[in-house]
Amino acid sequence: MFLLKIEKTMDRIIDAVGYLTGVLMIWLILNVAWDVMMRYVFHDSSIAMQELEWHTFAVIMLYGTGYALRYNAHVRVDFLYDRMSPRRQAWINILGTIFFLLPLALLVIYGSYDFVMDAYTTHEISEDPGGLPYRWIIKAQIPFAFIFLIFCAVDFTIHNINILRGIEAPLPEPEEEVIE
Repeated sequence: MFLLKIEKTMDRIIDAVGYLTGVLMIWLILNVAWDVMMRYVFHDSSIAMQELEWHTFAVIMLYGTGYALRYNAHVRVDFLYDRMSPRRQAWINILGTIFFLLPLALLVIYGSYDFVMDAYTTHEISEDPGGLPYRWIIKAQIPFAFIFLIFCAVDFTIHNINILRGIEAPLPEPEEEVIE
């Protein structure tokens, strides 16, 4: 029951980040709409607004990855996985997380440290006139998002351990959209 409590607490934190990511998606839509309106209706454009679009998109993608893992909505390329029992799927999820996801996330965190620190110490700004200052803030989201991904991976592993222990049922697969 202890692992189940930990998992539920972690789930709430991940869901809160997912909610904030959804709010950022609304902000991105409004930002793009504003930029398009300014460009095509008023023939005025802002480099800062355009850069804010890709900064926001980057944050959504980086943090959305962990949220997708929590709901088992990440990409799977294994056609055999779907035919396996929930216990075997749980073992594959645990081993895949330990041997593939965690080392990759740690590698990205380690590899991005100098990248972020270089931007911070040099006070890197946009190369475009009128662009955004403080480029290190968006670059810092890379290691932070991968720390969040590790947090989500721990939650995912605990969930699969709970499946193996028979405490919890597997998450349902996300429904695919049928186009007719």
